[in-house]
Amino acid sequence: MKNILLIGGSSGIGLAIAEQLHTDNNLFVACRSNGSLSELELTHIPFDVLNESLDVSKLPAAIDGLVYCPGSINLKPFSSLTPEAFEADMQINFISLVKVIQTVLPNLRASEQSSIVVFGSIAATMGIPFHTSVAASKGAIEGFAKALAAEYAPKIRVNVVAPSLTNTPLANKFINSESKQEKSAARHPLKRLGKPEDIANMATFLLSEKSSWIPGQIFHVDGGMSTLLVNG
Repeated sequence: MKNILLIGGSSGIGLAIAEQLHTDNNLFVACRSNGSLSELELTHIPFDVLNESLDVSKLPAAIDGLVYCPGSINLKPFSSLTPEAFEADMQINFISLVKVIQTVLPNLRASEQSSIVVFGSIAATMGIPFHTSVAASKGAIEGFAKALAAEYAPKIRVNVVAPSLTNTPLANKFINSESKQEKSAARHPLKRLGKPEDIANMATFLLSEKSSWIPGQIFHVDGGMSTLLVNG
């Protein structure tokens, strides 16, 4: 069984990943609350990614997979965003990710081959109005992941999952009515919003041996929005 560390897993995509992984792996989930995780077979490590250091004493010597889920969706006109808002998004999306990876790097290197999965965004590829802050931080993640994959190949694989808007608690304020959901779904060629399971499927694949020859890639799981122009 693989030792998998999931940062953030109490809701949304993180919870969907935990639900897919917990029965066939030694799963460690580091997050503030384990309420939604209490019925799953895993080890919960209390951890506030913005204010605490990860307690590595609760982790095995070798970690075969790491997934970083915390993030933000801050959609506002550029003129109303302060530098502090950019800094806050960069902190949770990128800087805290860097700190976590540096903390557990010895554990990742102790594995025969480990896999890191991080989350970018369709906004880092497409120019979308009101997405300047999220695009900046997610763009940093995508560039960082490619460089990290090059530096640590073949020992550690690093890949990015870049979703479009997904039906999670984090996105609730943007899809909290039927009309908002219909409008958002209509923007996607597949004419529906993403589900947490859609994104989790790709993340768990990238942790598995089935992806053992895939490093440094950005996978757009976005209902076709970043690549397809469909009439109607």
